[in-house]
Amino acid sequence: MLRIPDSTRIASELRPALEVGRRETNVPEGKHALEMIEKAGGTESDIQVVQDVATPVYSEEEYKKLRRKIDRYLLPLMWLCYGIQQTDKTSLGIQATFGLREDTGLVGQQYPWLTTIFYITYLLFEFPSNFILQRYLMGRTLSCYMILWGIAVLSIGFSQNFTHLITLRALQGLFECCISPGFILIIGSWYTTREHASRSLVFQSANAGFGIISHLVLYGIGSSQSLHGPEFQPWRYMSYFLGGLTILTGTTCLFLLGTPSEVRWLSPEEKKMAQSRVMANNTGHDRTGQKTWKWEQVRECLVDPCFWFAGANAFLSNIPNGGLTTFNAIINTGFGFSNLQVILLDIPRNAISVLYFAAVGVICSKWKNLRMYLMMVSLVPPFIGFIVLSLLPNEPQFKWTKWGGYVITVTSSIGTFLAWTLIPSNVAGRTKRTLTSSFTFVGYCVGNIVGSQIFDYRDAPRYISGTTGCAVSFGLEFLVILMWRITLVLRNRRRDKLLREQQLTEDDRVDRAKLLGGQDYTDFENIYFRYTM
Repeated sequence: MLRIPDSTRIASELRPALEVGRRETNVPEGKHALEMIEKAGGTESDIQVVQDVATPVYSEEEYKKLRRKIDRYLLPLMWLCYGIQQTDKTSLGIQATFGLREDTGLVGQQYPWLTTIFYITYLLFEFPSNFILQRYLMGRTLSCYMILWGIAVLSIGFSQNFTHLITLRALQGLFECCISPGFILIIGSWYTTREHASRSLVFQSANAGFGIISHLVLYGIGSSQSLHGPEFQPWRYMSYFLGGLTILTGTTCLFLLGTPSEVRWLSPEEKKMAQSRVMANNTGHDRTGQKTWKWEQVRECLVDPCFWFAGANAFLSNIPNGGLTTFNAIINTGFGFSNLQVILLDIPRNAISVLYFAAVGVICSKWKNLRMYLMMVSLVPPFIGFIVLSLLPNEPQFKWTKWGGYVITVTSSIGTFLAWTLIPSNVAGRTKRTLTSSFTFVGYCVGNIVGSQIFDYRDAPRYISGTTGCAVSFGLEFLVILMWRITLVLRNRRRDKLLREQQLTEDDRVDRAKLLGGQDYTDFENIYFRYTM
């Protein structure tokens, strides 16, 4: 049984709303649903419109059963992949305390440049990689990228000098650049808007959750130095372990990871049900707009303040991230801890992060429009933490206080990760969503590049300029999120007022939003779209 919208009735009722949409967005006339529907009078294109928005009626129990199956296949795999990626990317800090710098002859600022070059290639290949994700099978593409960066990580264990290291880190950045935006697109293709935050936080919690597991393994590798003598170089075996695990996981992903239309573990009927489930997001399904790059959606991004807010938030949030991922182990040894103690002391910090992620996920799944409030609240503890690191000297009586300041910076990642979940929830139009995702990760890369460079070796061991810069970044990020939320609130109010004037019911709005979303119209063009906050 199908629910087919009456295109003639919708065309007459869409006219006032879409005229407002044109005036507000300055989008070319030919791209609006009104004109498309009006010229589709019984023709092949009319049939296509109806086919794209036709929604099979499934029971709530069928949807719940399917969601459980999706969770069972996707979430553990994405959790593992994302945890491995984060560990591969950040293990350099631990390896540095086990002789990487000395064994490869690094001097001056060469060590932070290993992080900087990673994010430079990440940045340069962000747009091409996301274009490839849009054009080809997403699961297969991500799996191949993962295998290739696993090879790069494994090869770091054979490096003898700075040239080897910086070349391999550049390749690692190139191949890792699509994993986070790719996972965001996958979440958007499988889950409803209400589920985006909780499901994204599941795989993003691997940032800390898998970190606990990897830290225990790296501790075992590092402590084995006492058995093999000073000639043993633990950092090399850390690379062998992480690279091999990445290659194995990437190979597994070839058979399991993907969007609803490409995975093999769903029946044809389940694929239809999965696509029907996400049509309520008003952004279409996983094939909507897949083969067409729309330049008018690119122009729309440039005039959308939220596009710039997303990039600015990513930039400011990741200045501290770039500093900590490069220097956290070095900073902690400066407090007075040994290299093995630093690994163990990171485990309770990661455990706190997992618990905090779980709490945020539960809150987001139970109550609507709290994401941006949670983002702002999560910036307060790290702001205080970096102030503590900046003000207290590295003396024995303060080392646990400074470690406590470092621990409470862990909540800052919510500001990044929840912002990522707003992309599939709030950005409609395949090209616009792809470009917004790419631009967000440009901000992510540039922030990490800046963060790795503001910690200067001449400021060791306290790195006051770096920790102060991180505190300032969090303060500015708080203001950006506040302005971002106000913008979305005002947009929703204007649209609600318009619909009240038309005397449309909520069901009418949802039907029209699905119709336009299924035709790859953007959140600007689709006046019935509602923003999540």
